[in-house]
Amino acid sequence: MNIAMISKWHVHAEGYAQSLQAVPGCKVTAVWNEDEADGRKWAEALGCQYVPSLDDVLNDPQIDAVAINAPTSDHKDILIRAADAGKAIFTEKVLTLTKADALEVKQAIERNNTRFAISFPHKCFAPLQFAKKLLDDGKLGQVTYARVRNVHNGSIAGWLPPHFYDPKQCGGGAMIDLGAHPMYTLAWLLGRPKCVTSVFTNVTDHDVEDNAVCVLTFDDGAIGVSETGFVSTNNPYTLEISGTKGALMVHNGVFYCCDETNGEWVEAKDLPDELPAPVEQWGRAAQTGEALPEFDIDQAVLLSEIMEAAYKAHREGCVKEV
Repeated sequence: MNIAMISKWHVHAEGYAQSLQAVPGCKVTAVWNEDEADGRKWAEALGCQYVPSLDDVLNDPQIDAVAINAPTSDHKDILIRAADAGKAIFTEKVLTLTKADALEVKQAIERNNTRFAISFPHKCFAPLQFAKKLLDDGKLGQVTYARVRNVHNGSIAGWLPPHFYDPKQCGGGAMIDLGAHPMYTLAWLLGRPKCVTSVFTNVTDHDVEDNAVCVLTFDDGAIGVSETGFVSTNNPYTLEISGTKGALMVHNGVFYCCDETNGEWVEAKDLPDELPAPVEQWGRAAQTGEALPEFDIDQAVLLSEIMEAAYKAHREGCVKEV
């Protein structure tokens, strides 16, 4: 499967290219980038051709698939064009900036039977796989509360690229970027949220939020809390789940208590194997036609819906329905 890398804009683009090069049957054969000079350097490093025109990439019958890492504001146009060109598609999150745009992309994906996947890597992590099974098996009872905290120090240490603070390209700041992981994780664990409210602040001098919390409510009364930011140092990932029959905590280990532990907190030792990253799963599945329901277009659309509601709630200072 010949793959074109569409843009190096996102910080994960280089890692995706390396991962795809290592998947049997996959080969990165072309690069297109908004900045031609940078694109040519990347193509040289990958040992492939640089194509100056995106149209030429999409119209090339020798290119079977594209991995899209362009500015989020450009996703809708590129995704629809790639689907209509018959390419298999892997895309960085989020899918689009609005629900309406996401639904247009979904239509293109479905009418072309596109082999599609979006990057939701936290679903592959062993601790979260363990948590999901614990919930699915009913061992925590009815979930009443879940909190996910996912932060880094990119704004403090200065390693995030400047364009990650561009509200037009990104659609926002920390929540729409790093906060995407808590958001899709909460939807994965608790289902479709009903409403969301948001508190966003600025710690550093940028045009977008770098410190953010969203609170989601669900039809069964559960509350989900999505915490993120670019301004936290030495703060490990945290997942906390409370249910009517038990609880779970992922924080420097995986700990849980329920009836089978006699109500005592124990550390989970036998975690499932970590799954391959979504980009690797897509690289294999796109060659065989295998479905990837955890990373499919419906999951991608839902994240865009939640994010749009979260930013509307922030701007309008109210609770927004999803």
